[in-house]
Amino acid sequence: MIDILPKLCIAEKYKNLDLFDAIYLPNISHSFQRDTLQYFKVVKRKLINGNKIRHIYSNKLTIPQHPYWKLNKDQIDTANIDPEIIKILRNKFLKNMSTVSTLSEEEKNKYLNELFEFLKLPSVSADSKFSKYMNTTANWLSNELLKSGCDSTKVYQTNGHPIVYGEKIINPSYPTILVYGHYDVQPPDPLELWNSPPFEPTIKKTDIHPEGAIFARGACDDKGQVFMHVKAFEQLIKKNKLNCNVKFMIEGEEEVGSENLEKFLVDNKSKLGADVILISDTGLSSLDNPTFTVGLRGLSYMEIKLTGPNRDLHSGTYGGTLANPINTLSEIISSLIDEKGKIVIPGFYEDVVEIEKSKRDIIEQKSKFNDQKFKDSLGLNEVKGEEGYSTLERKSIRPTLDVNGIWGGYIGEGSKTVIPSEAHAKISMRLVPNQNWEKISELFKNHIHSIAPNTVSVEVSTHHGGNPYVTPEDFNGYEAAINAYKDSFGKEPIPQKDGGSIPIVPMFESILGIKTVLMGFGLDSDAIHSPNENFGVKNFFIGIETIQNFYKHFGN
Repeated sequence: MIDILPKLCIAEKYKNLDLFDAIYLPNISHSFQRDTLQYFKVVKRKLINGNKIRHIYSNKLTIPQHPYWKLNKDQIDTANIDPEIIKILRNKFLKNMSTVSTLSEEEKNKYLNELFEFLKLPSVSADSKFSKYMNTTANWLSNELLKSGCDSTKVYQTNGHPIVYGEKIINPSYPTILVYGHYDVQPPDPLELWNSPPFEPTIKKTDIHPEGAIFARGACDDKGQVFMHVKAFEQLIKKNKLNCNVKFMIEGEEEVGSENLEKFLVDNKSKLGADVILISDTGLSSLDNPTFTVGLRGLSYMEIKLTGPNRDLHSGTYGGTLANPINTLSEIISSLIDEKGKIVIPGFYEDVVEIEKSKRDIIEQKSKFNDQKFKDSLGLNEVKGEEGYSTLERKSIRPTLDVNGIWGGYIGEGSKTVIPSEAHAKISMRLVPNQNWEKISELFKNHIHSIAPNTVSVEVSTHHGGNPYVTPEDFNGYEAAINAYKDSFGKEPIPQKDGGSIPIVPMFESILGIKTVLMGFGLDSDAIHSPNENFGVKNFFIGIETIQNFYKHFGN
């Protein structure tokens, strides 16, 4: 009801005002309106104070003639109506009104060409030889945000790689979405395993992506997914359908532990204020059976260094007289997991909360995860992991320990018979809710020192880490995401915890006090962090659509 109380004919017809969703009052100070409210026993929560909203100036506005009547898009002329009124109408009456525009073929081609420009920039954060490209990429992205509709952007220099910030504030009273992503990518090595150059993006049809997939380093992780947000934002601006304030924070160090992000968050806490953080750096089970990531595992990333003799030694002269550091390191690593797939570090499982078998079975059934398809996709004969848990559970809700790299001695062409002076290994542990990455790192360090023989010297160092994260179900961002997927895919997504880690997500909540929604559109087959990384063209466009749908639901 819009300014309806003075219209006694309507008020008399609908004496039960509980039937109405909202009541707009031009000025509640008038005694007539106060008395009328009291007479009809109107609940205060339904009142919209007209002192904060300008009157409607329109020649075409239809008042509902039945309490359950819904306004149709063509029954209301929004051209001359105050934006705040439109927001109220959309929230109360226009639930079915789509805010998502269909991309034209021209727009699709334009967006793909722009994404290709982004992917051609070799923004590898881990390798110093690519350092000059980090600033280039940051500046490119800053300009792209401006072109897409941001009121202002800025490239912030850090002690490492730059952070790109942009914003558009349409109304301070509206909800604010903070979009986070990263423009840095993994090293492309080994180059010889790529079927096309990693920084020369190309579209190729595959069995999984018959419409075509974009092959390039960063196509999925995370440039392609970041760019979905930029283009979704651009569409909302272009069609005059943006109903939220938007802030972008895109960093260049996610792949190396986001070392300088925490300081940036602390220094810019007020600037980064928002109602939700939206991230696309996860994936879907499939386009036919979409999943919605509601949890991330934590991470503890460690390095071991063993030193034996003070130099490399001739294996013929010295073999059999001393401990070989590589042999010793192999023994240490092999002892960390027992024959049942359990991690043997004392205290490792102390804080892990076991999920009931019945709940695990429901998730398994809904996900329709197929072991055979999983094996086929990876070229495996058999799976392996912790006893008592399925493959899906092992990759999502259980903690793990894996060697990510091991080296020492001679690895060049031909032979060189040496006993190496040193042996090294990098090891990551994925953690589940309630586990603390700093505690686990310390347990790991103590355990390695306790089992290492005195035939070698041991150094254990911590690279980086982060705690697990779960999006709460009672959060309005959770509901908006569920509805956004329903709109785009025609079915409700399956909430699922993801095996990956984004260590900065729990940091956001601890420093900024903002909860995070994870809306990823990659597939397991996208080969992120591997040669031939790719991202489905269809996934890219449905991501743009779903993000717009999120705005629609979150802003109402």
